[in-house]
Order: sequence, then C-alpha cells, then structure tokens
Amino acid sequence: MIPWLETNTPFPDVSEALTIDAPGLLAAGADLSAARLLLAYQNGIFPWFSEGQPILWWSTDPRMVLHTARFKVSDSLRKTLRRIERSRLEGGRWDVRFDTAFESVMRACAAPRRDGPGTWISEDIIAGYTGLHQLGYAHSAEVWLDGELVGGAYGVCIGRMFYGESMFARVSDASKVALAYLVAFLRGHGVELIDCQQETSHLASLGAAPIPRARFLEHLRAAIREPAIVDWVVAPPLPPER
Repeated sequence: MIPWLETNTPFPDVSEALTIDAPGLLAAGADLSAARLLLAYQNGIFPWFSEGQPILWWSTDPRMVLHTARFKVSDSLRKTLRRIERSRLEGGRWDVRFDTAFESVMRACAAPRRDGPGTWISEDIIAGYTGLHQLGYAHSAEVWLDGELVGGAYGVCIGRMFYGESMFARVSDASKVALAYLVAFLRGHGVELIDCQQETSHLASLGAAPIPRARFLEHLRAAIREPAIVDWVVAPPLPPER
C-alpha cells in the first residue's frame, strides 16, 4: 500500500518507498503543478506513470546518476561532435541551442518510436514541465540541421543539480550530441551529477552508474542550495578535448 496525496498533502519520507513489487514507488495522486514538481525534485522524487494510471511518485534506490566528468564519448560520436562544432563555428548546416524550443523537444520525446509506442509523456506532463520552463527551472538542449529540430534532451535544473528526463533523435546520434553539449555546459558550471532516475543499459553505456539513494540525497541537498545557472539559450562551444 502507498499513500494517496491530495493537492495539499506533503510527500512522505522517501524511506517509505516500496522495496518489493514496485521498488521505489512512494505515493500516488496530487497534481503536476510547478510547485508540486519542484517540491518533488528537491526531495529526490520524480513522477512516472502510464496513460490511464494516477500520477505515481518514485524515489528509487539505488539511483542511476551520470557524473559529468565520466561521460563516455565513443570514437564515432567524437568525430560527429567535431564535425558539428566545426559547422557551428563556420555558420554551416548544424547548430546546437538551449531553451529555444522547449515544448517542441518535449513533444518530440513523447512521439511514437520506431521500436515501440510513444513515451509516458502526456499532455499533463507537457503542461507541468512547460510551467517549470517558464519559471526558469526546466531546460532543453536542441540539435538543429538546416533549421529543423532533429534531436534534443530536456530536464530540470535546481541550483547545481540537473535531473535528466528524456531525449529524442530524428537523425543518427542527435540525442547523444545534445547530451554531450549539455554535459559540457553543466560541467563548466560546476554541476557534478545528472540524475538519470532509473538504470538502463543505454545510460550505462554513456557512463551512468547507480549509487545508493542516501548518497544521492546527500549530494542533492548541497547542490540545490547553490546559485542557479542563468546563462542558458546559446550553447557554448565544446571545450577542447582532454
């Protein structure tokens, strides 16, 4: 059994999350207002549910995270990044931006995939996170080719803590390109961890790894007290390779 939340009900302590059947499931109900979403992220909680279900709130243990200093770039992706960065600097076909098409990135992430149906990103989810974006807490990294949005990623940033949500690609490696620019930007602003929420082999291939929830929460509490990052919109050039 998990508690049902009304609009004004606080979240239970994350230690009360289920450990069997649905490990990490903490509560159900409430709403997806900006205030509720911010409270959730500040406490290491995130929403995840399928169409037809109530809003479900999770706090997984262990927690999948990507240390920005450990992001893995394959040889093929490194070549792609060099080509795109050269094109950006020369005013060519490629561009990478932040926060110029947030809702479009969300809708692209929600679209049906070639290998299955669309994601759990519903209209209510889009409305909730668009509200966070308007308040300056949710951000998108976007890859553009000939003026068309072909890849991207979005997430939530509080202080120096970034919570990754979803990615999409319409051309090969475009989501990884968006992530690479995002990781470089965040690392340059002192963000050490990206919350990936749940463990997958794809995330592991990019350098993400699980850590105990207690350690994740310890880092989170310190990171969200740091000053907010304000210079989004224009993705900076990638730093020189080490």
